[in-house]
Amino acid sequence: MLKKQQEFARRRQQFLRMIGVGNIAVFASASISMRNSDVEFPFRQNSDFFYLSGFDEPESVIVFVPGRKQGEYILFCREFDEKTALWVGANAGLDGAIKDYAVDDAFPIDDIDDILPGLLENKNCLYFPMGAQPNFDQKLMDWSQQVRSRSRAGVSAPAEFISSDHLLHEMRLIKSAYEIKQMKKAAKISVAAHIKAMQSCRVGMYEYQVEANLKHHFMNEGAQQEAYPAIVGGGNNGCVLHYIDNNAVLKDGDLLLIDAGCEWEKYASDITRTFPVNGVFSDEQKALYQLVLDAQYAAIEQVQPGHHWNDPHDAAVKVLTQGLVALGLLKGQVSTLIKNEAYKPYYMHRTGHWLGMDVHDVGDYKLDNQWRLLEPGMVLTVEPGLYIQPDAKEVDEKWRGIGIRIEDDVLVTKKGHEVLTEATPKEVVDIERLMRAANGT
Repeated sequence: MLKKQQEFARRRQQFLRMIGVGNIAVFASASISMRNSDVEFPFRQNSDFFYLSGFDEPESVIVFVPGRKQGEYILFCREFDEKTALWVGANAGLDGAIKDYAVDDAFPIDDIDDILPGLLENKNCLYFPMGAQPNFDQKLMDWSQQVRSRSRAGVSAPAEFISSDHLLHEMRLIKSAYEIKQMKKAAKISVAAHIKAMQSCRVGMYEYQVEANLKHHFMNEGAQQEAYPAIVGGGNNGCVLHYIDNNAVLKDGDLLLIDAGCEWEKYASDITRTFPVNGVFSDEQKALYQLVLDAQYAAIEQVQPGHHWNDPHDAAVKVLTQGLVALGLLKGQVSTLIKNEAYKPYYMHRTGHWLGMDVHDVGDYKLDNQWRLLEPGMVLTVEPGLYIQPDAKEVDEKWRGIGIRIEDDVLVTKKGHEVLTEATPKEVVDIERLMRAANGT
């Protein structure tokens, strides 16, 4: 717990230095969302808010005022209420906020209209996540206007409104040792879940039964939330990039594409594996699968400090295009096909994304309109795929309805990279051996 609080304190101190004395930053928590009637969706804190505070309650606001003598870190939150604690459990309250979350000052959230305008007085710039929560943005505008209306009394309101995203998201992009530890834990849990899914898969099961096995392992290991809704697509459903119905029967001879990962301590994992429902790849499935795997290996090799963000994608596209020509799915010169993006009917997405507290994590992919350089501490996914649609009449029928994606989580290190999810089987021989052993054959 001490290391965790030290981590949050380090982040706050860095952020305070970045915004500078004479300025102020304000962040609102996530809101409670209603599922139906008086039933709520499980609460998940806003990632920026949690990154700076570790505070996991709704109806709260954090304020940073560098150089404030009474304390630079302020929290508005719900007061402790015994009746509420009886029904839904205890909240931190003002005392708990100071004791357990190291805030300098804690005020009731109900008093924010009276207190926050005073904190805005005579500040030069107001930093906040502009556009992320429009209703809260309007409150900030209203509070600023209240201060502005007192200009004749010698009080000034912030003259400049600045999005906090760039400063904070650049911080979040480079993971600390503490964050990497959490991501490795999330990866470890998800790796085991994918292995269990392969071992339990049988012809005639429903996709949702495989999904249930994944979720059971997540929960059994203490990961109570998925990082995103699981994709469990058998056969033609594997060609739908964000398929989440997960309600079809798994058929003999089909592939099953699983894209799933848990969240651990607010950090996401993201793994995709594709394997045969009956445990044995057909010749066509094996040919396309090996092509995607070769593309992934080529892309992962490009994850090196000093390489450009787009290098893994370019490497994957080259291998995929060469392979599609060799298999007869594309015709022409490889360089021309790549230039004309002829591969896009079969590979229409990028090769990866940033990974962290959000599964599609924050951080710019380009700086000054140029692909940014990879740096140690960045974590990204590498996930090439091929999707031959069931109605793709331009190709031989034997290829149709095959959807394949292979995805791993990769950390950029000082000397190269580390694949956090490498223990998930992906070689054809390893997948078939694992499933054969699970079937007792």
